[in-house]
Amino acid sequence: MITPGAARQVLLYWGLKRMRMTFGLLGPLTVAADSVPQALPRATVLRGLLGALLLAEGERLPVGRLLELVWAGQADRVGRGAVHTGMSRLRAWLGRFGDETVALESDAQGYRLLTAPDAVDLARFRALTADGDLAEALALRRGRVLAGLERVHREDPLVTAVEAAVRAAALSLAEASLATGAPRTALPAVTALADEHPFDEPVHAAHLRLLAADGRAAEALRRFQSLRRRLSEELGIEPGEQVQSVFLALLAQDRAGLHTSAGPSRVPSQLPGDIPDFTGREEQAHSILDALAAGLVPVVSGMGGIGKTALAVHTAHRAAAHYPDGRLYADLRGADASPADPARVLAAFLRALGADAREIPESLDERSALYRTLLAGRRVLILLDNAADEQQLRPLLPSTSARGAQGPAVLVTSRSALTALPGARLVDLGELDSAQAQSLLRRILGDARVAAEPMAAARIAELCGGMPLAVRIAGARLAARPRWTLARLADLLADERRRLDELAAGDLAVRAGFAVGYARLREPTRRTFRLLGLLDAPDFAPWVAAAVTDTPLEEAQRRLEELIDAQLLQETGTEPHLRYRFHDLVRLYAREHAQATDEPGARSAALQRAFGAWLWLAEQASDQVPGPCFAPLHGDAPRHRLPSALTAALLDDPTAWFDAEQPALNASARQAAGLRLASVAWDLAACQEKYCDVRGLYDDWYSTHLAVLNACRAAGDVLGEAVLTRGLLEVTTWTTPGDGSQTMVALHGRAEELLTLFERVGEPRGSADALVLAAWSLVAQGREQEALDAAHRALELGALHDHPGGQAKAHQIIAVAYGESDLDRTIEHLTEALRLARMIGNTRFEATAIQFLGAAHGRNGQVEHGCELLTRSLAMARSLQDRYVEAFSLLYLATFQAATGDPRARETAEAALTIARRFAMGHHLAHALGVLGELDLADGDHASAIARLEESVLVWRARGWRSFLADALRTLARAYRSAGLPKSAARALDEARELGDTLPATDR
Repeated sequence: MITPGAARQVLLYWGLKRMRMTFGLLGPLTVAADSVPQALPRATVLRGLLGALLLAEGERLPVGRLLELVWAGQADRVGRGAVHTGMSRLRAWLGRFGDETVALESDAQGYRLLTAPDAVDLARFRALTADGDLAEALALRRGRVLAGLERVHREDPLVTAVEAAVRAAALSLAEASLATGAPRTALPAVTALADEHPFDEPVHAAHLRLLAADGRAAEALRRFQSLRRRLSEELGIEPGEQVQSVFLALLAQDRAGLHTSAGPSRVPSQLPGDIPDFTGREEQAHSILDALAAGLVPVVSGMGGIGKTALAVHTAHRAAAHYPDGRLYADLRGADASPADPARVLAAFLRALGADAREIPESLDERSALYRTLLAGRRVLILLDNAADEQQLRPLLPSTSARGAQGPAVLVTSRSALTALPGARLVDLGELDSAQAQSLLRRILGDARVAAEPMAAARIAELCGGMPLAVRIAGARLAARPRWTLARLADLLADERRRLDELAAGDLAVRAGFAVGYARLREPTRRTFRLLGLLDAPDFAPWVAAAVTDTPLEEAQRRLEELIDAQLLQETGTEPHLRYRFHDLVRLYAREHAQATDEPGARSAALQRAFGAWLWLAEQASDQVPGPCFAPLHGDAPRHRLPSALTAALLDDPTAWFDAEQPALNASARQAAGLRLASVAWDLAACQEKYCDVRGLYDDWYSTHLAVLNACRAAGDVLGEAVLTRGLLEVTTWTTPGDGSQTMVALHGRAEELLTLFERVGEPRGSADALVLAAWSLVAQGREQEALDAAHRALELGALHDHPGGQAKAHQIIAVAYGESDLDRTIEHLTEALRLARMIGNTRFEATAIQFLGAAHGRNGQVEHGCELLTRSLAMARSLQDRYVEAFSLLYLATFQAATGDPRARETAEAALTIARRFAMGHHLAHALGVLGELDLADGDHASAIARLEESVLVWRARGWRSFLADALRTLARAYRSAGLPKSAARALDEARELGDTLPATDR
């Protein structure tokens, strides 16, 4: 119930007035209140429903129609209830703004959204086009209708009709603009449409006419060639008559302007010498050769030292025979402070091609025109090395129509991608792999020397980061020191503080290659580079750069783009999930500059902001990931809060966020531990537990917790020590191989130590978790009453201290303790565990409770109902990608299938066995082996049955679970008897009797 005080706060928040809403459809979906942009609903379904209703322009949409629009391709699997639920949530979201002109109405016919007449840009667009104001109407357009909206079917008539209206308006505006001699009026709108619709020939024809009318005939010709290439390569057709006629007119205009007074031709041969020890890059070389043959411009791009020039020169020599009219070369010095002047380069090229020096024009444009004329029809290869940008290159390119099988070809290298270059095909160079780097080392040093120390050679390749320049320098140093071992240089390179110093030989130095790009950066971007280099994370998202530098995200993204352009940073992933990474040597270079330039306090603050931002997001994401029902305990490490809209967008899918960030979270937790920031380190590690559990990342969970635990102990952080110990007990008890002790027996003592830690810090919820862990150990040892006592204590603590997850876990272990001795109580407690799991919204534990109930009902004689529950839990586990719960459900399904003679039992058990072996799930491994052993025994395959059952016994013995071990021994004894091995059978039975006639408890 909303109290009067709360209502007053709401009114104050909204400024005591209703807010006027406006909506944008002509581009990405936007919502504004009083002209202030608002965050869209977090759920993609709600965004889709809003977009669909706005597209309908106030018309009613039936529920079935909404299903087709918003659940395209899935409508047959989604019930009508999903629409009603979504509309209810959307109505509540719209109601927050208090705009009485916005109403979401519903009746038996469907839903419609009413707004003010001018509240939607589409309505304003239609009004302007009706009045003939096409330019003003098209100015409203920001891109494709509802661009980027995943939940709207783009082929639906509602969408295509609006797109068609926009297209018609743009073409009408183009015709009017050409008629009035004002092509620039229509160019922005028609250019945008041409870029978005690569095969729409009427749009492209209009675009070419507008460009020509604006005096940009050369650009129009380039655009035509690009369109022609797309149509040929992707559709296998030539441009239609409309576009062809525009092209012929443009071509006649271009030819009429040509003039030359060139002298006799020459055959220049300017390529630098080939690289005798060139290694690898065969795929990239083929890509360059294919691009040259197709008349494209291959642009070899990459960071300094990555081998751009070496590849280009080597490939140019391979292609030289195809260019009998000459090979031109120029170093454009694009990475220098003063790049080469294109006019001077052209003068040199013109002289090489036979032009009289006295006839070379003065202006850049005239030189470029004469250059294109001399190259027309000549098979010349032009290598333009180390280009600065497109502006420097454009005058040096032959005409587009001249390039191809019978004309000149161009090959470019640059630190920049130069994707705006007409006809460019990017060949982006990365690091050499380990084998290629070692091959280069062999070619420099000789096979014998590298073969004598293969491990050291591999270390050198790794420490050089696969950078060809670094490997070449390492090889040169060793070649100059024949008495050195490779291991000696590897040891020198292993010291990060000296690595860049060691990677220098003669006039070659890795550091120098990075310095060129760094020197050209603005100081804010240099600072971003230095501070990001302090992070150990293998990669990072843009918001990390914003946190490290304490700047807005937009500014941080601009700086990241500058670093990419300078080839000091690399992109990974794809939009909208771009991430960034440093080459290892570049990271060391950044840290060198940070140490020399930034104060220690500034460096420390930057790291803490990054760690705090990761923790801020991880803590919230963890709350939304289903997993173990442990109490969510956190420390007092400072959080770096990100803007709420950004946070909401990042955590729209919390599990996907963890998928992207988990390696960085691991690295940051370890780095923080190494810097003695124990509180942030353990919190970062603990926030990952539920995610690691669901995804089966047990090794990461274990190793990171162990590393950070030592830091907590060194810092005296008892809460951190307790939380990490709890996580370690969970992962080592259920998933990782044992340490030589009986796992379930050893668990009791460790759980008691954990209880002491939580009692020391006064954390009763943690104490409840420790008691549940102790109860599991007691059940495994056959001490059921002690287990019940511990579990009931945990239940009381959970109830007293608002820990429903702890109560759910306690009910679960109580049910396990009762087992088959009192199945009614077992089912009663599991039903309560299921209720609590649903109450707290933990779908992972809900699936666990359902599968336990399935096992209990099956053992209680209700096999059909038990299998139904297990099948439901299996579906939930697979939707969560939770392999542990999946394996459990498969095991009990296989058990019941075997008991009822279902032939699917073996296949089901084999699937569980595969999961258990892959993820080192000892409990499930032993169980699966037991089920398969019994199936083998029933089939008369005694040898296979004995092998499986002996392994099952070994695993149960290592786990220390008495009842399961006794049961496995009895089954093994039956197998021995069936195989005619009475003495072995007797020994197995004797061991089972020593353990007591304990009934098997239910699995975890």
